[in-house]
Amino acid sequence: MKRLTYLPAIVFMTVASSCGGGTSTANGSSDSTATGNPFYTASKLPFGTPDFSKIKDSDFKPALEEGIKQQLAEVQQIADNTAAPDFENTLVALEKSGQLLSRVNHVFNLLTGANTNPLLQQLQEDIAPKLAASADAIYLNTKLFNRVAAIYAKRDSLQLDAESKRLVEYYYQKFELAGAKLAEADKEKLKAFNQEEATLAAKFTNQLMAAAKDGSLVVSNKEELAGLPQGTLDAAKDTAHKGADKWVLSLQNTTQQPNLQFLTNRATRQKLFEASWNRAEKSDSNDTRKVIIRLAEIRAQQAKLLGFATYADWKLNDQMAQTPKAVTAFLANLTTAATAKSKQEAAEIQAVIDQQKGGFTLAPWDWDYYAEQVRKAKYDLDENEIKPYFELDKVLQNGVFYAASELYGLSFKERKDLPVYQEDVRVFDVLDKDGSQIGLFYCDYFKRDNKNGGAWMSNLVEQSHLMGSKPVIYNVCNFTKPAAGQPALISFDDVTTMFHEFGHALHGFFANQKYVSLSGTSVARDYVEFPSQFNEHWASDPKVFNHYAVHYQTGAAMPQPLKDKIKKAAGFNQGYALTEALAAAELDMQWHTITAGTAVTDVDKFEATALDKTNLHLPQVPPRYRSSYFLHIWSNGYAAGYYAYSWTSMLEHDAYSWFEEHGGLTRENGQRFRDMILSKGNTENYGVMFRNFRGHDPNVQPMLKNRGLIP
Repeated sequence: MKRLTYLPAIVFMTVASSCGGGTSTANGSSDSTATGNPFYTASKLPFGTPDFSKIKDSDFKPALEEGIKQQLAEVQQIADNTAAPDFENTLVALEKSGQLLSRVNHVFNLLTGANTNPLLQQLQEDIAPKLAASADAIYLNTKLFNRVAAIYAKRDSLQLDAESKRLVEYYYQKFELAGAKLAEADKEKLKAFNQEEATLAAKFTNQLMAAAKDGSLVVSNKEELAGLPQGTLDAAKDTAHKGADKWVLSLQNTTQQPNLQFLTNRATRQKLFEASWNRAEKSDSNDTRKVIIRLAEIRAQQAKLLGFATYADWKLNDQMAQTPKAVTAFLANLTTAATAKSKQEAAEIQAVIDQQKGGFTLAPWDWDYYAEQVRKAKYDLDENEIKPYFELDKVLQNGVFYAASELYGLSFKERKDLPVYQEDVRVFDVLDKDGSQIGLFYCDYFKRDNKNGGAWMSNLVEQSHLMGSKPVIYNVCNFTKPAAGQPALISFDDVTTMFHEFGHALHGFFANQKYVSLSGTSVARDYVEFPSQFNEHWASDPKVFNHYAVHYQTGAAMPQPLKDKIKKAAGFNQGYALTEALAAAELDMQWHTITAGTAVTDVDKFEATALDKTNLHLPQVPPRYRSSYFLHIWSNGYAAGYYAYSWTSMLEHDAYSWFEEHGGLTRENGQRFRDMILSKGNTENYGVMFRNFRGHDPNVQPMLKNRGLIP
């Protein structure tokens, strides 16, 4: 996932992820003056990467507030310029504004997502409305918009290069969609909504993190955990408290939990599933439902003020799909095939239960456990048999990095001299095919209680020729950290996640833009997941797979029969996987197509009705994310955009079919994809960009075929 947080600064209206530092302490003291605060001047470390050894919690508040103050002053100076508006004195000036706010906000968003603490969480909620107000002060500034509009009106006669002309169009649309044309009274109403929305989104994030932590399943009888791999059992052992033995099964951010496939005790499976399903409803302090209802109300009101029927109509205006009608038609076209396949899969699982005289009807907490048995029976494939061949570091260096080398000529060199925000974080130089360094890569793979769930990529520094900056990029995941002295063995799903997030990183590293606003991954929601999902294909490419899939103890390559089983099983459970994703996407669209004035009083009832309405209320296949813990749409920038994963799945499968037709994994093919897709940023129309690469408009057939939904 490419994480988007609320970032008002013009120069980084892109993504930012959250991480909170091991070097950052709740009680740390810091000189907040311009001379003592590390954010007030650019870092002297390579590529301007933050010096985490100098950053303290107390640095953030003054730097954020001063950053907001400085940028607003810079922007007002642009608006008040008495010279006639032109590209340089208005748009280039905007691109250069807000550098202090950019520096601090990038680090703040990293820390509050991946390694936070109570002080940072409180500041996150306190600063959110101030950042929203700052954004409004920019985008609702009438004098500033008049200058942008004047440039836009004569853009065809300005003899601008293609990227600069795109920037003119980008800013005009940004201001227009933000409400720059509204009457002053409506602007004031919109500002109030924007600030409340930002506050609630920050509150939701913190509530959900606490809910996931408090919702962990605590087990005191080891027999109830029968079936768990020994490494998982060791990692789950509670060492924080003395006394009776306890094991803690932490929650991943998805509805289904990875450990469900192993647990033989049905009662434990049900407890774990229900802990996940009800995580945000167990206590008043962590119950997110009131926040959700208000967020949905606010967004509907924002859309009405801006002249749109629904929030989705507004949000999709600058996306590849463009309209809710196009999205719902796309999702509906997939639903019939997906649900038919998932019902077939459910029947196979029920048959296994009946053969074993289980005496019960398949429930959601049974799916993964018995699906694993079906997989073993059909493909003779055991997850525990393959995990020893997926040791995390080998997957990273001999898989993820190796594929990038084979396709794009990149090389990577780990460095220990740069300070990090948490001890598990690693840093690598990223070197291009000619040996020149193109950026820095940080990776943070293990789950922590103070880290948001899921996996994501973002930038600490964005690429820009104008600013003379090269990318500093990080990937964050939530893999189970092994017990001391044990290897980090991961599942093939985790392997795929590593390739996915590094696909985002490649999109950022290959950025070749003059302007930050158009650089790298600063693209539409329903396009940004295309490079990341495309990169997943190389996880199973034979040449790449053979390079990293070796036994962690013996170094022996995975036996061919086991590789064949993995390949044959690739289409297994795809009906379920697509159906749960479609259910989440439809929930998102239903929440964001309510009209202003619609009263939603019961989140659970709304959710059930939404799934019924879209033919996705399958009892054994719950949505991948329930509304109450759907972080993507309530806080991470995917509101009315979760469909993007399925939409971009269509793009990536079609693009990969081009590779299959032209020799697969070669440097020539990789260079073509780099030149035509990965290096383009938001400098061209997305449909045109894809068509130029593929030779035709996106075709859904390769996606359906790959998932086994059609012959």
